[in-house]
Amino acid sequence: MTRRAAIPRGVWVLGGVSLCMDMSSELVHALLPLYMATVLGASALVIGIVEGIAESLALVVKLFSGALSDWSRKRKPLVLAGYGIAALTKFVFPLAPSLGWIVGARFADRIGKGIRGAPRDALIADIAPPELRGRSFGLRQALDTVGAVIGPMLALAGMAYFAGNFQAVFWIAVVPAVLCVVLIVFGVEEPARSNRETKPAWRFADARRLPRSFWVIVAIASVLTLARFSEAFLLLRAQDTPLGTEHAPVVMVVMALVYALSAYPAGAALDRGHGALLLVTGLAALVASDLVLARSATTLGVVAGSALWGVHMGLTQGLLAALVAAVAPEDLRGTAFGIFNLACGVALLVASVLAGWLWDAYGPAVTFYAGAAFTAIAGVALVARRSDVRILGAR
Repeated sequence: MTRRAAIPRGVWVLGGVSLCMDMSSELVHALLPLYMATVLGASALVIGIVEGIAESLALVVKLFSGALSDWSRKRKPLVLAGYGIAALTKFVFPLAPSLGWIVGARFADRIGKGIRGAPRDALIADIAPPELRGRSFGLRQALDTVGAVIGPMLALAGMAYFAGNFQAVFWIAVVPAVLCVVLIVFGVEEPARSNRETKPAWRFADARRLPRSFWVIVAIASVLTLARFSEAFLLLRAQDTPLGTEHAPVVMVVMALVYALSAYPAGAALDRGHGALLLVTGLAALVASDLVLARSATTLGVVAGSALWGVHMGLTQGLLAALVAAVAPEDLRGTAFGIFNLACGVALLVASVLAGWLWDAYGPAVTFYAGAAFTAIAGVALVARRSDVRILGAR
């Protein structure tokens, strides 16, 4: 309890902001692939392309928003703008008359995520003491994922209450989205800086000052992202079980709950120097998840596979963010998070498009077997470069 109390107030508020927005976004995300497939008639390949581009847009935009936050030395305005854009898109989903509007709103929502992501992570790194950095990122990730648990639960309740009316359920997402903007405006303060003057024009050449250890972390994260496609395919897999369309979001609840429960302990373990063990265990969990999802089309099998997916996310996502914060120079933290997320965005786009093509051409089982194979290849590569992986034990 003493260690938790030592985490700065600003980290808790940003965690609450993440909780509210993830509650809103995951409510929509838990239903959107099903809505696109059953109501709008989109194929798995189309869904994979849309999800891949949407998530990649978010990660690519982070490159520029992170660099801008370093150049301006002000992170809160970008965080507010990103969350504000995402909040506005929540009004579009229940009003959209066609697939084009849905796709446009999805892209705009992810652009908002991209604008806020790197400045928010850099702001947490600015606020958190070095000895609590792993716990701070773990806490933010855990609260974010609590929202990811509540969102699909609200989707399930809304689908039951509104008798399967997707548009009516989408209106629920508006409330937490607006609340998160209010929290940023009144609850988040940037730490005082010794030099508040604007820096000279930012140059891409500044990235050369990022240490080799940073590029090792980027390479590891890119390989992991290439092995893990969009969670939309968990929903499509659940749709083929007795859960059906209305109860398919159960798998997102399970995945997010396990994610939330494992994120903070993983951050604490990183602070104690166990990063390499966390990464290896996370890889094993992803391989197990893919194999279970490939071999079983039952409700129990899909739920178990989704839980293992959540273990992987909880052990690896906060870990990689904390490591970026640890090795990047203070004046380039936003830039570092932007480059980190750009690399992951490209990998996610490739992974999601490939998964959609495999799904349509060969079926769900082959899609998940391919995910397991990519993860195993990533594990072999990390073992071969074990000297570089030692950075995972550093604060």
